[in-house]
Formats: sequence, C-alpha cells, structure tokens
Amino acid sequence: MTRYPMTRFRWMLLLMVALALPAHADDVVYPPGSRLGLVPPPGLHASTSFPGFEDRDNNVALLLGALPPEAYAQFEKSDSAEGLKKLGATLEKRETLELPNGKALLVIGRQEKLSTWMLVAALPDMTAMITLRLPDTAKEVYPDKVLRAMFASLAARAEVPIEEQLGLLPFRLGELAGFRIGGVLPGRGVLLTDVATDAASTVIAPHIIVAMMPGGPAEAADRDDVARQIFRSIPDLKEVRITASESIRIGGQQGHEIMATAKDPATGADISLVQWLRFGGGAYLHLVGMATTPAWTPAYARFRSVRDGIEAK
Repeated sequence: MTRYPMTRFRWMLLLMVALALPAHADDVVYPPGSRLGLVPPPGLHASTSFPGFEDRDNNVALLLGALPPEAYAQFEKSDSAEGLKKLGATLEKRETLELPNGKALLVIGRQEKLSTWMLVAALPDMTAMITLRLPDTAKEVYPDKVLRAMFASLAARAEVPIEEQLGLLPFRLGELAGFRIGGVLPGRGVLLTDVATDAASTVIAPHIIVAMMPGGPAEAADRDDVARQIFRSIPDLKEVRITASESIRIGGQQGHEIMATAKDPATGADISLVQWLRFGGGAYLHLVGMATTPAWTPAYARFRSVRDGIEAK
C-alpha cells in the first residue's frame, strides 16, 4: 500500500471538513464501515450519512478518520494555531495525552459559537483522527469530562466484516465469484480483486470495479457515445484499442458492453478488459473488469458471474 506524507494542505482540508459537518455504556460502537470506534455518551448515535456519530437535536457531529501511521509525527510538528487561523478559528488548547492504546494529541479550537475538538492518536497501523463539532448550546449536555472519557475509549478493530462493507453499497452483490473485497466506497461502489489489499506486487491480477453512478444518456441513440466517453476515463492504460462496442440487456435492463485491449504502462503487459453499463432509474451501474490477456478467459467468466448476480436495493 502506498503511503503519502501528511502535508499541511491535507491537514487543513480535514479541519475544513470537520468545521463544515452537519449502546450500552461499556460497549465500543463502530460506525458502519469504520475500523475505528469508541464509547459514545448518551445522545450520540452512529451516523448514517458520514463515518462517525451525531446528535441532531443538539447539532453535534463527531467524525472518525484514518490516516497513514507516519501522519502522527507530522501533526506533532505542525503549528495548530496557524492552521486554525487560516480557517477562521482560534486555538484554545493543545495538549498531549496518554490513551490506553497509545499517545495522542488533543487540539481545541473555537469559531464563533462553536468549539472544535480534534484528537489525533498514534495507533499501531494507522493515525486515528477524531473531530468533534460542539455548539456552545450543547456544552452542558457534553461537558469536558464526558468528552475526554469518550476520547479515551478510542478503539480499532482489525478489519471491517465483509457483510458490513457490502451493506454500505447501493446494490446487492449476489455473487463474488471468488474475489476478495479490495475496497468499498460507501454509497457508491466496490473493488473486487484476487490480490490482498496490502500485497506489494506489480502484477495485474483479475479485478472488477462495480459502481452506481448518477445520470445516464437521455436518448437510447446516445448510449454508444456515452459508453465510449465513460470508457475513455479509465486511467493508467496505454495503447487502448476497442474491439467491440454494442448494446445488450443486463439483468432485464438496457445496457452496453465494450470489449478492449491495452497495455499496462508500468510493466508493458498485455491487458484485456470489459466495461458494462446498466441503465435505469436516473442512474447507471458501471462495471469494469480487467485481467492480463493470458488470464482473460477464466477471469471474464467470473466477471460475468459478478455482473449477473447484482440486484437493486
């Protein structure tokens, strides 16, 4: 997995997101799809619209995020006051904490009638970032003592269960065809692959991306042109040659198929790929399956199994 250094820009971007965001007492709660969890105080519930917790009655939001392990050292060196100033907030407090699972940095900033608490914690395989938006009107409901106890309960699970990851998709995958879950973009799509997510290899293994996208061609006659435009947006390929492009039916709906060959720019390997679009309901299902040409025939059969097993929610 490629690691990217934490730049000041990325740090400020995370703060901007936090400033703009709209169980049993002893149990750690993990929001759907998140490896990070904590024991939320009464009133805070796992959000269905972002990875974290919220109290809509009191306009309180808590965002959970994961960054590369080396990000923590960058946060330690950063100028919190300067970063907050550029976002229209002022620094109230910055302190180092010792949590049960590691050290952490707590930064508290203020913007008009709003406080922002940001906890950055060094965990074994990631840097955890918890950002809390707390209006002044909710301070009595969530006093400092309660918030610090919540932060101290921070926990990380080894992985998100597959069933939970798949539950975040806007469609059902009835057939995985032996693929692993390579990654899930909640509410949008999934990568299915033969390679473990942490494997370091330059070999292209069979994989397929399935995503639900808004929009679609207004007229049936435009489907081929639209499909070709979408196909041209596939990155990291060279010498691409479309070998077939035709309208088909997929799952009882109008669709389109493009078959093509290309070369991997990193290794020069011959690649075969297929793109399927399934139209309907103001959105379209976008599938792209890819494998090296020698491995294409069995991979294509598996791609079709995944495609034909997709059901609408």
